[in-house]
Amino acid sequence: MTQTLQQQWAQCQTILADNMTSSAYQTWFAPIVPLQFVEGVLVLQVKSQFVAEYIEENYIPLLSSAIYRVFGQGTRLEYRVLIDSTSGATTMMPSRPMGNGLQPVGSDQQQAASFDSQLNALYTFDSFIAGEPNKLARTAGLAIAKQPGYTAFNPLFIYGGSGVGKTHLANAIGHQVKALHPQARVLYVSANTFKLQYQDAAKCNKIPDFLNFYQSVDVLIVDDIQYFAGLKGTQDTFFHIFNYLQQSRKQLILTSDRPPVELKDIEERLLTRFKWGLSAEILKPDYQLRRDILVSKMHRDGITLSDDIVDFIAQNVRDSVRDLEGVLASLLAHSTLTNKEIDLALTEQVVSHIVTIQPKVITVGDVMDKVAKHYNLPEKALVAQNRSREIAQARHIAIYLSKQLTNASLAEIGVKMGKRTHATILHSISIIKEQMEFDPVLRQQIHKLEASLTH
Repeated sequence: MTQTLQQQWAQCQTILADNMTSSAYQTWFAPIVPLQFVEGVLVLQVKSQFVAEYIEENYIPLLSSAIYRVFGQGTRLEYRVLIDSTSGATTMMPSRPMGNGLQPVGSDQQQAASFDSQLNALYTFDSFIAGEPNKLARTAGLAIAKQPGYTAFNPLFIYGGSGVGKTHLANAIGHQVKALHPQARVLYVSANTFKLQYQDAAKCNKIPDFLNFYQSVDVLIVDDIQYFAGLKGTQDTFFHIFNYLQQSRKQLILTSDRPPVELKDIEERLLTRFKWGLSAEILKPDYQLRRDILVSKMHRDGITLSDDIVDFIAQNVRDSVRDLEGVLASLLAHSTLTNKEIDLALTEQVVSHIVTIQPKVITVGDVMDKVAKHYNLPEKALVAQNRSREIAQARHIAIYLSKQLTNASLAEIGVKMGKRTHATILHSISIIKEQMEFDPVLRQQIHKLEASLTH
């Protein structure tokens, strides 16, 4: 009896569910709808481009294994992405190639048009958000793309912590090379995949074929080079490939989680060559870059979030672009599954499950700045001896909020507020407390200022 498409996809889902956490399965795979399987192409409908991209980055090896087991080896995957929930409009998005095998080098297959670069189609310069933390590496990458192998940046050694965008940038350079030099043979490979390919070649006595393949490449991108540590045979073989390509004016791009000087169990002759070109660090994203990344991904996925929610995420999710993507994905999943609007309370809950939220430290200076702007006054007016009613009222409020929201003592508040006495500070606090009891407008203003300072 022939199985239906739904039954086959259900088998895939069972495999996926058995190999990941329940929450991950419910978020990413439970909502997927199989649409068709025709001529070896499986089409799955997903709720947004972000969902497809997240699956491609994090689950494609597991997903491809499940699909091959149920639908057959060589099955190709495409996503149908919902781009407008109102009209139901969709767009197609192909998966990247799911296999990792080497292409044999033959007279026909040496043409770039038929060469599988193994680049991630989603990782381009268009989707790479530029900022101060990645400026050097990005600028070098753009220069390399124009003249691969003919700049001083060979090799380009990109390093930085997990999730800062090294893999994205390396792929983006590869795509740009292909766009500017259509005949170039560009290859992306992870260090682990290279290791496995080398081991298979050694077992089958095909090392010459292995070397021949890699030496035919014009731009070689090796991701996570630190995983070569302790692998003597792999390092020896890569050393010969590196030398051949470098001497042939071919481009090498390497990524690592640390600079060459900190790599362990890597042969000195390789480390020396890693330092020949440019070592460019990608730092953790700063606040502005984190905010720009969030805004870009919101626009791409059709998500609308208020400024206070964006600010809260950018302030608290500091270490990794992946963490920022994870927060957006979780918010989208929670909102979709519960049919609720994304508000600050939900955002705080989601963020707290991904990172440790550091309590916000508020200073007297922060309070003075916020109050002065709220009342359209220069900050120095709060510390001056001016006794006008408007300025005195703003000063009283700043003193009251400083007492409520900061760890400063009354004496410290007094010093900040123009060297006012302990008694003056107490008097200001007393005035505001009394006014708030019978003035709802003032009470609302102060609550608004408190909220803006604490979120």
